[in-house]
Amino acid sequence: MADDPIDPLAGARYALEGRVITMDADGTDLARARVYVDGGVIAAVTPPDAPRPDGFADAPVVRVGGIIYPGLIELHNHLSYDILPLWQVPATFTNRDQWSGRDDYRVAVTGPMSILGRTSGYIEAIVRYVEAKCLIGGTTTSQGITLSSNAGILKRYRGIVRNVEETGDADLPDAATHVADVGTGDAAGFLAQLEQASSLLLHLSEGVDATAHRRFEALRIKPRQWAITPALAGIHCAGLKTPDFQRLASNGAAMVWSPFSNVLLYKKTANVAAARRAGVTIALGSDWSPSGSKNLLGELKVASIWNETLPAEVRFTPRELVETVTVNPARILKWDKAIGTIEVGKRADFLVLDNTDGDPYERLIAARETAVSLVVINGVPRYGTTALMTQFSTDNEAVTVGSSARAVFLTQPTGDPVVGALSLGEAHDRLVDGLHRLPELARALEAGQLPKGMPHGGEQWVLALEQNEPARIAGGAKDLKKLPPLSEVLTPLELDPIAVANDDAFLDRVAGQRNVGDALKKDLAAFYA
Repeated sequence: MADDPIDPLAGARYALEGRVITMDADGTDLARARVYVDGGVIAAVTPPDAPRPDGFADAPVVRVGGIIYPGLIELHNHLSYDILPLWQVPATFTNRDQWSGRDDYRVAVTGPMSILGRTSGYIEAIVRYVEAKCLIGGTTTSQGITLSSNAGILKRYRGIVRNVEETGDADLPDAATHVADVGTGDAAGFLAQLEQASSLLLHLSEGVDATAHRRFEALRIKPRQWAITPALAGIHCAGLKTPDFQRLASNGAAMVWSPFSNVLLYKKTANVAAARRAGVTIALGSDWSPSGSKNLLGELKVASIWNETLPAEVRFTPRELVETVTVNPARILKWDKAIGTIEVGKRADFLVLDNTDGDPYERLIAARETAVSLVVINGVPRYGTTALMTQFSTDNEAVTVGSSARAVFLTQPTGDPVVGALSLGEAHDRLVDGLHRLPELARALEAGQLPKGMPHGGEQWVLALEQNEPARIAGGAKDLKKLPPLSEVLTPLELDPIAVANDDAFLDRVAGQRNVGDALKKDLAAFYA
């Protein structure tokens, strides 16, 4: 099954009619057009009064009343953690070793996830909830979720939102990921990995001090040879200097920028001006909800605000910012012949916003989740307004975003049986329950027991949590055996609301962050006012 496409190219013929922002090389903006879809692929893009393509005589035409964009592509998100609320970052750090070993980080992030991620009944709820979170923000592709079984099997979750690491599709070659830093002396081995990958997403120089910069220096094999190729996409790159970005660019490597997470933890982000001057291709990633944005729509806003602080000659235009979540990540993945733009022959991945007014690129950057009226993946409408979704399926689940009624379509015959037919509502309720009962669930795991009422027996799957590395502190490795059991330190937590529109406390949490400057707080609040 792992060798089969997660989303086979099959499905009904139909057309969407609206304003179409193709994101093609010519910047084509079609004030009114029809996008014809057949079997998950774009069959034609025509004026609305043009003759219908062959085979579409009886196909329904759905008038969306808004702007149709390519679906958003995210190259950095630790989805497994996206049920957790925003962490009140307790200090200004200079590299990730300083916060990843703290006791309060264990209580707020790694501890809760190690409990729910190993407790039967919650794994599938986490997967269902975080995928819906992506859809509500217009994301059609993201980094995947890793599952591990009691039989020693490791696999990527096969779900509704396309994951970059395992697609089963020859046109969408699998990306490799590397969360841990490349160790000193390991550059030659890492180069061998790069040479086997079409793309490899590496956490690179996460932090702003000399320690973070040494993570980049670890890619040096010898004075003029580096483990840097066109396959490499460095995530964060916050510790890189101008010559480093020039080296990335000269070797064809790219960068994935997560400005909100960087600012929350380090009070600053990557030298994007230097990256722009060097010509590095840049994509955007929201990182995760404990120290980042809820979705790409939120991260676009932070990037837009930070963009205004850059020298005028290197600022992104609104179109270029939208490229960081569409065509640029497609190019980085080597998927640009299949997705990233609205063109004939490409996959039918779409995000639709609810009206056609104004500059379309500024409109997407400023859009709130309540403006998303339709999300389509591989030709299958997965999320949108009730009025639009009922034109495609009656097997939808109702969901409320802010005060707006929405519907989500979760049926997937080729999906992962780990999640099965679990509804979003049931996933939400299980997670609320589990986060409120963290100490109790921790005691059950510590005693080797399964919580009553949860399914068990047979093959057991757990989340393989890439950020739950052995705790580290600035002074050296912490002896994990000396840490108190989680049942003694965990406290009940609230489930992170599925959208900013559902989170009355979001701006208050941001306002309380010590490392976020007043200007960023004010401008971000203005986007959501």
